Amino acid sequence: MTYVEGFVTAVPAANKEAYRQQAADVAAFIKEFGATRMVETWGDDVPDGKVTDFKGAVQAKPDEVVVFSWFEYPDRATRDAANQKMMTDPRLKAMSASMPFDGQRMIFGGFQTILVEQGGDAPMGYIDGTLIAVPAANREAYRAMAAKTAPLLREHGASRVVENWGDDVPEGKVTDFRRAVKATDDEKVVYSWIEWPSKAARVEGWQKAMADPRMQFDMPFDGQRMIFGGFAPILDV
Repeated sequence: MTYVEGFVTAVPAANKEAYRQQAADVAAFIKEFGATRMVETWGDDVPDGKVTDFKGAVQAKPDEVVVFSWFEYPDRATRDAANQKMMTDPRLKAMSASMPFDGQRMIFGGFQTILVEQGGDAPMGYIDGTLIAVPAANREAYRAMAAKTAPLLREHGASRVVENWGDDVPEGKVTDFRRAVKATDDEKVVYSWIEWPSKAARVEGWQKAMADPRMQFDMPFDGQRMIFGGFAPILDV
């Protein structure tokens, strides 16, 4: 299984192209340091929640858009080595001096991939991004639930479903993953996404999934604190 470095960021809407361009520049270094994939997705259908939501997670301002992004690595050792190189590489230090967003509100962390459901090579046209707080004792129950739901989502049009379990999720000074989902001491953060061929496929897929009686499961977590939203890819390398 892969290892994922996940990020959620608030970016001024006016800085979309500047952000995409900087991400494209960073991608070359990330791949050089061992990442197998880098994805950046721009908030498109990000609802307000009653308890938690993506905007609150990064304290997004009215003129900002939430970005959901990740790096995929073969394993944690490769990710750790890459982070060390990024911290000392002068090229990346120069880039960090002019970031088109407030880095203090960016949340990030390392996650172990616990499930990948994939079929075919359809290009990613849209994603659902999700953050969940799951009791550590319920890890296997959560993985088992995901193992049942993922094939059904694939059946209804999803091209890939990925579930990642919090492994190296640091506390932040302003924002972090644990605060985003109001995680308790005995809970882990799950960072997951569903890839769809298009937004239309996502809408149709969820309509079918919600009407499918096989999608009825007892959730081994507090669904009221689950954060979710729809995002359009702006970079996938």
